[in-house]
Amino acid sequence: MQYEELADLAQQLRADAVRAADAAGSGHPTSSLSAADLAAVLLAHHLRYDFDHPDHPGNDRFVLSKGHATPLLYALYRAAGAIDDEELLRYRTLDSRLEGHPTPRLPWVDVATGSLGQGLPVAVGMALAGQCLDRVPYRVYVLSGDSEMAEGSVWEAVEHASYNHLDNLTLVVDVNRLGQRGPTRHGHDLDAYARRLYAFDWHVVEVDGHDVQAVDSAFAEARSTIRRPTAILARTYKGRGVEAVEDREGKHGKPVPDAEAALAELGGVRNRRVTVQPPPEGKVLLAVEDTEPELPRYDTGDTVATRTAYGQALEALGSARGRVVALDAEVGDSTRAEYFAKAHPDRYFECYIAEQQLVAAAVGLQARGYVPFASSFAAFLTRAHDFVRMAAVGRAGINLVGSHAGVSIGQDGPSQMGLEDLAMFRAVHGSTVLYPCDANQTARLVAAMADLDGVRYLRTTRGDTPVIYGPDEEFPVGGSRVLRHGHHDKATVVAAGITVHEALKAADLLAEYGIPVRVIDLYSVKPVDAETLNDAAGQTGCLLTVEDHHPEGGLGDAVAEVFADGRPAPRTARLAVRNMPASATPEEQLHAAGIDADAIAAAVRLLVERVVAH
Repeated sequence: MQYEELADLAQQLRADAVRAADAAGSGHPTSSLSAADLAAVLLAHHLRYDFDHPDHPGNDRFVLSKGHATPLLYALYRAAGAIDDEELLRYRTLDSRLEGHPTPRLPWVDVATGSLGQGLPVAVGMALAGQCLDRVPYRVYVLSGDSEMAEGSVWEAVEHASYNHLDNLTLVVDVNRLGQRGPTRHGHDLDAYARRLYAFDWHVVEVDGHDVQAVDSAFAEARSTIRRPTAILARTYKGRGVEAVEDREGKHGKPVPDAEAALAELGGVRNRRVTVQPPPEGKVLLAVEDTEPELPRYDTGDTVATRTAYGQALEALGSARGRVVALDAEVGDSTRAEYFAKAHPDRYFECYIAEQQLVAAAVGLQARGYVPFASSFAAFLTRAHDFVRMAAVGRAGINLVGSHAGVSIGQDGPSQMGLEDLAMFRAVHGSTVLYPCDANQTARLVAAMADLDGVRYLRTTRGDTPVIYGPDEEFPVGGSRVLRHGHHDKATVVAAGITVHEALKAADLLAEYGIPVRVIDLYSVKPVDAETLNDAAGQTGCLLTVEDHHPEGGLGDAVAEVFADGRPAPRTARLAVRNMPASATPEEQLHAAGIDADAIAAAVRLLVERVVAH
């Protein structure tokens, strides 16, 4: 297109953004109007994309980090011929694919955005896939707002991109000066952003974001830059082209007040179609055909930490499946992800102490067809919760592994103890939450995770624990294992992970008092084995849950929900970490928290006595 045609295309995008928001009666047209020239130049001159084949390995990737600007995104799709005018005007309506913020319900959307500050971190993962794994010269473009540059996750991504020399990544910042409630921190001071990006060794181009020729040159400069990511800082005006809203406060997140007048001001509705450049021919290098992993095998009676079994199982899984990749937050020697790193260094990504970038990179890698396993201490994954939440919104398939969970880690103290992680991951839509108690169980569950959908979380234990299962035993997701049972059981103890071993010790103690108990290893915390729990409740009459986790949202709540359907519920009691731990040995920690064998035995005796008295 000639530059006059590009400017006219930008006006079409503006008009369509106004129309879409007006039809919906909601939306963010002013945030779309400011970036229309940037989007028009990208679509018509630089993006290489086959809209008929969104899975083409050579397609460039476009991430709308300022996800509220969907009127612009959907106007782009109309200009490319991917959607028609009728669908555009069903924006934000029931059953429409054109949601208020983009999700992969649309085949051209790779990841969900809308929680600001996430687009660039996820795009870093996609760029890593292109540079290090696919070895295909696609580019990754991110359109960001200036407000979200205040997010710490953006700067985690900025540093990671520079460190890895991601010259296939271009960040376009729409510096339109206005946020939701008023001016942004730096307003139109492009140099304020440039200084920060230069400090991270980015290539930076400052442009007038409404000069299509200058924008075109900036994109070309980004393509020719090697070994450095590029940021295009574009000075724009929010609401550009509509006098009633241009550069005016208080207009964010609202349709323009008079759409008919605005359309006239923009030159009316247009139907220009853009022939987007096709991606280059090429294909991703195919990995060796998948085989069954030769999982590690452990002898019963040995003592092995489940974190060690995780690392060894992941290494084996990586040998069998070439799409499996691993990421860690600079604690790989503790999480045992280092086993994978040493065996498969080309598929291992060190994210350093940046847990938001860790999860974001996993989301970006899975968007390119990989199966990521990302690990850190369970306690530190909590700071990436919003990225986990948005992964679920985007139907992303990622495996997250939290080690050093619970008070059983011992002397390191409460700052290192994951005591909220089960609750966090159980609350995520469509998630799977697993908590193995021994090495063979861990290995089997690691292999099973790779084939699941959605967000999958595995909790591992720091210390060595007894191997109680044989290497050939199966552990289906959604199942459990009954470790002790008899016809005269007086109660059921439900445990997972470290507390399984305490429950077994307690069962031996109780047997000395003539109180037989059933012990259930509820390794699948979500989905939970409701059938086994119902059978145990019906046969023993009372349940005791015990967990190395706070009482809110963990194992006890998972069990309680089984009996929340109105049927008669068994007498239940819960043991969980209700104190604030301090430094002590693992054994002292379990005792102080009231979740060791002695505490379990005492709680069962009290529970049984109450049932008899009743």
